[in-house]
Amino acid sequence: MKLHRISATAFACVFLLSACQQGDQTEEQEDDEVAPIPVEISKPVRGDILAVYSGTAPIEAFAEADVIAKVEGEIREVLVEEGDTVEKRQVLARLDGDRLRLELSESRARLNKMQRDFERNMELREKGLISEGDFEKIRYDLEALQAAFNLASLELDYTQIRAPIPGVVSERYIKLGNTIRVGEPMFRVTSFDPLVAYMHIPEREFRQISAGQPVAIDIDALAGDDFFAAVTRVSPIVDPGTGTFKITIEIRDETNRIKPGMFGRMSIVYDKHENVLQVPRSAVIEDMGTETVFVVEEEKAVRRIVQTGYGASGMIEITDGLADADDVVTVGQIGLKQDARVTVINAPVPSEAVAEGEN
Repeated sequence: MKLHRISATAFACVFLLSACQQGDQTEEQEDDEVAPIPVEISKPVRGDILAVYSGTAPIEAFAEADVIAKVEGEIREVLVEEGDTVEKRQVLARLDGDRLRLELSESRARLNKMQRDFERNMELREKGLISEGDFEKIRYDLEALQAAFNLASLELDYTQIRAPIPGVVSERYIKLGNTIRVGEPMFRVTSFDPLVAYMHIPEREFRQISAGQPVAIDIDALAGDDFFAAVTRVSPIVDPGTGTFKITIEIRDETNRIKPGMFGRMSIVYDKHENVLQVPRSAVIEDMGTETVFVVEEEKAVRRIVQTGYGASGMIEITDGLADADDVVTVGQIGLKQDARVTVINAPVPSEAVAEGEN
C-alpha cells in the first residue's frame, strides 16, 4: 500500500511538471506569433514657428457716406453710375436751379445798390454831412445784404451734387427727372482705402495682441490669394458683458479685389520662436494632461513624455523630451503600447539596395 501511494504521488508531480513546461512553450509561441504593428515614422525637423491667434470677421469700409440733397429741385443730370470711382468734391448730379439763380440775381442787385449807397455815404461822412449813427446803420445793412448774397450763392452751388469723400459709388438712389426734397439720399460713396475688420478677442489674449502686429488674411471668395494687413488699434478696455476687447485691422488692397461685406479669417502673429524642434501635431498623444510621443528603438515602440510649445500649420514645437535623431511615430501611434513590436512601413531604402536594383 505505501508503494502504491508513492507511485501515485510521483506520477502527479511528473504530470504537473510536464503541463507547466507545455504552458511556457505555448506562451513563447504566442509571443512569437504576435505580428509587429505597422507604423510610419519621421525625424523631428527644425525651423521657425509662429504663435498665431486666429478668428473671423467681416470686412468693412473705413469711410462711407450718403450724399444728401441740401436743396429741393428736379434732377436734370446724372453724371455717375454705381461702380464709378470719384474724387472728393466731384459733381455727381445736377438739379435745376432756376429759382435759386433768380434769387441770387435779386440778391446781387440789392447788394450792388447798397454798395453804391455806402460809397456815397462815406463821402458825406468825410464832409460831416451824415451822423455816425446813420453811417453805421448803412454799414450793417451792407453786411446783411452781403451775407444774404453769400447764402443765395451757396444754395445755388448746392444744386451741384458733389461727393463728400473720395471712393466708389456703391449705390444710386435717384433717377433722371425725379424731384428731390431736402434731406433725401441721392448716392452712397464708399472708400476702399483702407478697408477695416473689427475683431473681438477673449481677454486672456490681451497681453499678446498689440498695434503693429502683422495679420495674414484668408478670404473664401478669393481662395488662393494671400492678403496681409496689420493691427492698427487695440481697445484699452474689456467689455464686461462679453469678456472681450476690440481690435482694428487695417487692410490696403491696391488690386481692389477685396470688397466690403466679405468674410475673412484673420491670423495675427504675436510671437516667433526660431530654429526649434518640431513634429507633426498628430504625433503627440495627450492623456490626463500628459503629452507623449512614441519613438522606435530596436523595432520596438518606446513612449516618451514631451513638453510642447507653439503650434502652427500642423506642426508643434517640442521643448523637451526629444532629440533631432529620434524616429518619431507619426502614423499608427493610437493604441500603441510600450515595448510593442513595430515594423516601419516607410523606412528609407538602404543605398546599397538601390545600387543593386539599378544594376
